[in-house]
Amino acid sequence: MVKKFFKDNNVKCDEDSCNSQPTITDTERGEMFCGGCGLVLTEKIEDENPEHISYTREEYLTQTRTGPATSLTMHDRGLSTVIGQNKDSSGHALSGRAKAAFYRLRTWDQRTKSRSKNRNLSQAFILLNGIKTKLGIPEMVVENTAYLYRKAASMNLARGRSIAPLISAALYAACRETNTPRTLDDISDAGNVSRKSLSRTYRTLVRRLDLNLNQYDTAGFVTRIANILEVKEKTKRDALDILQKSQEKEISAGKNPVAQATASLYLASLLNGETLSQTAFSKASGVSSVTIRNRVTSIKEILKL
Repeated sequence: MVKKFFKDNNVKCDEDSCNSQPTITDTERGEMFCGGCGLVLTEKIEDENPEHISYTREEYLTQTRTGPATSLTMHDRGLSTVIGQNKDSSGHALSGRAKAAFYRLRTWDQRTKSRSKNRNLSQAFILLNGIKTKLGIPEMVVENTAYLYRKAASMNLARGRSIAPLISAALYAACRETNTPRTLDDISDAGNVSRKSLSRTYRTLVRRLDLNLNQYDTAGFVTRIANILEVKEKTKRDALDILQKSQEKEISAGKNPVAQATASLYLASLLNGETLSQTAFSKASGVSSVTIRNRVTSIKEILKL
């Protein structure tokens, strides 16, 4: 039993003779009691010690209190059952009757895991992990994507549809919800699906799940494109100022946020003397040079740059 002796200003014994006695903490029982009279002062203390960090399943099972974390991105949420071989906890061989019982349990466990629903989720989340790696999607967005896909699957939206467009549409919806700047073209390229199929599936997902998604914050695309082109920090700040003035003048209303951000960044680069062509901005943003040129002309005329 591990005990700690210390003074605690918040927890004290009511007896006057025990004022000078230390408070004893029993970490195994989760109790604090007086060192003089033995009166229990606090029960069921939460253990605040750090979790044991391990990397093998055996260490998880023997040395941690909670086991590995659960996640919606696992088809079984990380709560699968593993039935061991024909040995008990002490390493001794099981009896013939116990072996037969565990054999039947393993058989039914495998049959349960091979159901069509579990196979669908497993394939979808493997694909999601690949797209996440290509686009650098944060874990929070990936978890939200898995939640949307599970919700769509529970409403039978996955029936009769290919997995790739549906998981890609869920990812785009999650990016819109969390204001993570990723376009339809980015996700369609990473997921190897056509933009038309992705857009159609996304509209179905929004309608059936009753999602209320706002437009992207254009400033996020400015930062992303600026990092790709490695422009100066002053150019980035000037682009954000141009973008804010455009929004105040309502120039950007109804316009493509990526094109608006690219045009603002291009104008800022000209003002700061950076020699970057419209073609370079077009490749970094995925917006055509013609669209960038039209947006630049509109911004220059209204803001008188």
